[in-house]
Amino acid sequence: MKIGEKLKRLRQANSLTQEELANRAYLTKGFISQLERDLTSPSIATLTDILDVLGVSLADFFRDLAEERVVYPRSARITTSRSTPACKIEVLVPDAQKRIMDPVLVTMGLGGQIEPQRPHEGEEFGLVLKGTISLKLDNLAYKIRQHECFYFRSDREHTVVNLGKKEAQILWIVTPPIFD
Repeated sequence: MKIGEKLKRLRQANSLTQEELANRAYLTKGFISQLERDLTSPSIATLTDILDVLGVSLADFFRDLAEERVVYPRSARITTSRSTPACKIEVLVPDAQKRIMDPVLVTMGLGGQIEPQRPHEGEEFGLVLKGTISLKLDNLAYKIRQHECFYFRSDREHTVVNLGKKEAQILWIVTPPIFD
C-alpha cells in the first residue's frame, strides 16, 4: 500500500474531510489531496503532524504499511489450545489480536462438543458446513442443520454439541477475537 492510500484510509476512519484534516494539521486541502493521490511526499515533520491529528504514531504507521495479506492457505491454519480429540478448533486467519473478528473452523467428531463458554463481550456467527449441531444458549437449545446458520450476542453462556451420526463442521466467526 502506498503512503497516500494509507493516509486517506486513516482520514476516512477518523471521519474527517480533507479540509478538516488540513486545518487541524495546519496544511492546505490541496496538499492533503496531493498526498492522498501520491502526487507529492511529505517531510517527516509534516507526516508526523498529520499522524498526530489521526492518532497514529510514525512507527505504527510504517509498521502497518507492509502489503496487507489477503489470502491464507490451509497451511496457515493454527489448531488452538482449546482443541480436544473430539473437537478440533482451527484459527483460519492468524494474528486475530490485530483484527476485529476471529474466523475459525470447528470440526466435531461423533458426540464432540465445545467446552461451555462463559458470557463475554461481542457477537458470534456460525454456518454449519456439515452435520447437525445443537447450539445451547443459557437454558435454551437450538437444533441447526447443514447449511443453516446462527447469530447471537455473546453475553450468554453458550456451547455447541454434535448431534449427528457423523462429523460436524462449522465456520464460526467471533468478534472480538477470543480463540487462542
